[in-house]
Amino acid sequence: MGFVRGVLLDEVLLIAEDENGDPCIPSRSARLLCRFQYSKLHVGICHQEDPSSKKAIFLARTAALYSFECVHKNAFLITDSLYKQLPSWSSSGETCFYVTSGKKEEPISELQKLGWQIIYQGLHSLPTMNKDVLFINKLEELPFIISGFNKMAVDNKPVVVVGYLMKPSREEDFAKRGALPMYPTQNGLMFVPLTLELPLEFQMKEVDAVLHKATDEIISIDLRCSSGLPKGISFSSGMCELERYFQDHPECCIIDPLSKIYPLLDRLKIQQILLGLEDLNIKHHNKIRGPHFMKLDSLQEPNIKEQLLQSNLSFPVIFKPQVACGVADAHNMALVFKLEDIQDISIPLPAIAQEYIDHGALLFKFYILGDKVFYAVKKSMPNANVLVSSSEKTGFSPIQFNSLKSLPIAKEDHPSLGAQKISEKSLDLELVHQAAYCLRRTLGLTFIGFDIVIQEDSGDHVIVDLNYLPSFKEISDTDAIPAFSDAIKNAYESWKAKPVAHNPSDAVGDQRNENK
Repeated sequence: MGFVRGVLLDEVLLIAEDENGDPCIPSRSARLLCRFQYSKLHVGICHQEDPSSKKAIFLARTAALYSFECVHKNAFLITDSLYKQLPSWSSSGETCFYVTSGKKEEPISELQKLGWQIIYQGLHSLPTMNKDVLFINKLEELPFIISGFNKMAVDNKPVVVVGYLMKPSREEDFAKRGALPMYPTQNGLMFVPLTLELPLEFQMKEVDAVLHKATDEIISIDLRCSSGLPKGISFSSGMCELERYFQDHPECCIIDPLSKIYPLLDRLKIQQILLGLEDLNIKHHNKIRGPHFMKLDSLQEPNIKEQLLQSNLSFPVIFKPQVACGVADAHNMALVFKLEDIQDISIPLPAIAQEYIDHGALLFKFYILGDKVFYAVKKSMPNANVLVSSSEKTGFSPIQFNSLKSLPIAKEDHPSLGAQKISEKSLDLELVHQAAYCLRRTLGLTFIGFDIVIQEDSGDHVIVDLNYLPSFKEISDTDAIPAFSDAIKNAYESWKAKPVAHNPSDAVGDQRNENK
């Protein structure tokens, strides 16, 4: 028995009819097909419809949409015809699955002669047939069946099965790049999606480690909660269930415990963390730091002018919600040019007032993937003089924007004054790498993203954002994906080498997975 290389799905398991009686793919089936599309497995949809029928045409289009094969089931009547239709599936020593409902008479024995594994969905047993078959209740079990077969197929090098939880759009972005394959990677990792459609206890028994993007699962954050975080966080039902499991099972390997992520949900705590970089700064060299800042619980505070001066802040000033991520309005910001306009801006409270840096409209995005550090250069907001000039037309009204959707980017035909002073050559990579390793030690996280701008007049490297498990989409797949996989493998090996935590309350915090 070899690695699972192909999965052939009976159309009966996937297809339904809409209100007009036309064939359609339900959302749950579509989610599974999307996961298989980027799984690095051969996948096909089979049917026995008349090739000219509406249903057969729909199936062919669906298969093409996901880059799958479309196979007419009558071809199974000849033993070698399957290899003729699916020649790339016939690698010696590898396993293929045929997944069906068992509702129709099928040439099961012919497939078994070819070494195929038969899986029935929705049936408990078939006493009159060959017993060398498997049974599942839901199609969501297939990734776990695949991982189980692959683990048995390995002789000397064990496969590490990583269960993951993140929002569908992020999962698809990662999967498209080959970051979440169901087929084992070169360093022995294999990924399976965790789902609410199956009992969590069953899923966790099948995985060796858990990778999560907990910030995708946040419903709300109340930073004014008297108990602080995490009590002020409301998670999705799936994340709540996973969190309870972590608490009850301290022996579980979590790639980055939740407690280590909580500081990155709070911009005030982020600023306080960045203050720790002061130790890296040496006289007469470039400095790396966070921006000057202050916290505001109300925009109507009577002594706000004095507070700004004490915090070394001068206009323009950028205002950001204290909640850093996970909720819809966490990225709603305002750039304010004069004191009297502060009370008129619309951003969630409490908020952080932050120094606006003249940085030549260039932003350097850094990504920490385990022990590797990558960066990309992006256009950014123009210098203050350009923003002031633009705001004159509206009476210096505040500029309100969402930093993920409508960031005011400098235009080629309207550059910032002095923009040519800042370039990629201005970047002190040695200093930034020191800061990256310092942040990783401080936070104890495997995956970190941070943004740097370089102040034009001083050359200060200012970290203006810090986040967990970024998409690192600006980094080439050939560099990022192996680093991503190695980071997970190294975190798992590090966890494995350390003693088990015995206090259940530590399961979400300082258990074996320190990842330093």
